[in-house]
Amino acid sequence: MIRFGALIAAFIAVGALSARDIPAPGSPVSIIVTATGQKDVPAPQLTVDDVLVSQNKQHMPVTGLEPLRGQNGLQLWLLIDDGSSSNLGTQLADLKRFVLAQPAATQIGIGYMRNGGVQAVQPLTSDHELAAHAIRLPLGMPGISASPYTALEELVKKWPAGAASREVLMVSSGIDPIYGSGPNDPYLDAAIDKTQRAGIVVYSIYYSGAGRSGRASRQLFWGQNYLAQLSDETGGFTYWLGTQNPVSLAPYLDDLSHRLNSQYLLTFLARPENKPGFQNVKIHTELRHVNLTGPSKVYVP
Repeated sequence: MIRFGALIAAFIAVGALSARDIPAPGSPVSIIVTATGQKDVPAPQLTVDDVLVSQNKQHMPVTGLEPLRGQNGLQLWLLIDDGSSSNLGTQLADLKRFVLAQPAATQIGIGYMRNGGVQAVQPLTSDHELAAHAIRLPLGMPGISASPYTALEELVKKWPAGAASREVLMVSSGIDPIYGSGPNDPYLDAAIDKTQRAGIVVYSIYYSGAGRSGRASRQLFWGQNYLAQLSDETGGFTYWLGTQNPVSLAPYLDDLSHRLNSQYLLTFLARPENKPGFQNVKIHTELRHVNLTGPSKVYVP
């Protein structure tokens, strides 16, 4: 009887040791997620228990959730398509106000997408006055942008990772002159792959390109679709008003500022497959009137 009781005690001790000291299986993955409320009601502060992560329809352990703003800062690139219509000039004041309104810890870079690359007119800087001053009119030449997606991919390749979160705001028509129109744009796919692998969130604002009157509705349709796909799959958001340019960018930029203030670094244990690669994930919360957005895929070692 004594030996049996000792055996039970040993099993209990082993069980306690297993639960406490043996790590849960999985590879830790960290991503940026954004919490938004409904209408004008901001989302409440979230905790680890408020977030659910699913991989292949199975819940994965969430191990961390830290508010990003005020932690290690943010690196934000504003990319403007140099092939945009020149009437974007009426929106430059809104863009400059947005840059000047960012927190002091945010580093901002200004770049213009053209010929498949990025002309960095102002590298990342904490001097927001300097960054705002660098914003200029786009050249407004049809086709000069080549592909905005090869430009984004080039930026990501040259952007070293650090403690700060990395995000992009693109202002473009989204039209890809290299590929044309239709599904499965390889340049878009490559840009999404690189940004997801780097953990970079991309926001986008649709703004028509120069020579728009000569563009077919099919090009406009796919340009907007490409921007939406890029933003959705990286955990960002795309802003657009049909095929018309907005009267003001201010409402879009105000909403973006709210989103940047409501971001978290989410860490969870992903289940690795036989070899490293991307895995589909879904991030959500059961809190009422709260939406969580994040990348559609994560790279699992």
